[in-house]
Amino acid sequence: MGTAGSLLRLARPKQWTKNGFVLAGVLFAEKMFSPPHVFDALLTFLAFCLLSGAVYAFNDVLDVEEDRKHPLKRFRPVASGEVPVPAAVVYSVVLVAAGLALCFYVNAGVGAAGLAYLALQAVYTPFLKHMAILDVMSISAGFVIRALAGVAAVNSPISPWLIVCTGLLTLFLGFSKRRHELATLGDGAVVHRKNLRDYSVPLLDEMMNIMISATIIAYTLYTFTVYERQDEIFMMASIPFVVYGD
Repeated sequence: MGTAGSLLRLARPKQWTKNGFVLAGVLFAEKMFSPPHVFDALLTFLAFCLLSGAVYAFNDVLDVEEDRKHPLKRFRPVASGEVPVPAAVVYSVVLVAAGLALCFYVNAGVGAAGLAYLALQAVYTPFLKHMAILDVMSISAGFVIRALAGVAAVNSPISPWLIVCTGLLTLFLGFSKRRHELATLGDGAVVHRKNLRDYSVPLLDEMMNIMISATIIAYTLYTFTVYERQDEIFMMASIPFVVYGD
């Protein structure tokens, strides 16, 4: 694979769909039919793709020795030697600079969200990702920051429902992922992720049930508030689809 391809793979483009939560801010701000606002939200999405790519690249630098011993991770660009460590560091810095520049280009609120995202990752990578429960809560916080960046992009007041619904849904998804890892990896789960030793399937089942129930309740209450304010019954009509999807 060429250098350009290796650098792109280092930024994990397959993970960029997570930044789609930026667009949740547009939905909750009810600006999804305003082209200028949608354009700013898309710029914010691109900015967070750059920032998250920088984080993935730098994490690969920090974990290079462990990755080289892993049966699958040893094929990652840095661990395999496709991208030298110094080049990966420079690449990460460039992505951070470009991502933050784009954030502040949209507006200062998006810039602040970008800085908050990087600050969270700076704590998550060396500390929080090794702690059960806190690791999932940190991942959820990252999604909430993305959604808040979307709200900032369209210059709308922050909706508490955005924070609640995004937080609860991503907590459910995070605990679901941990359960999947435990169930599918078996005895090799701890090798894949060390803090899985502190989880159990019954615990994760309980957490998932709590989070999905709370998510449905929160979303239902949100749709009722929209209906009361704007007489928009179509939001209430979406409730069965949300319940079925969950």
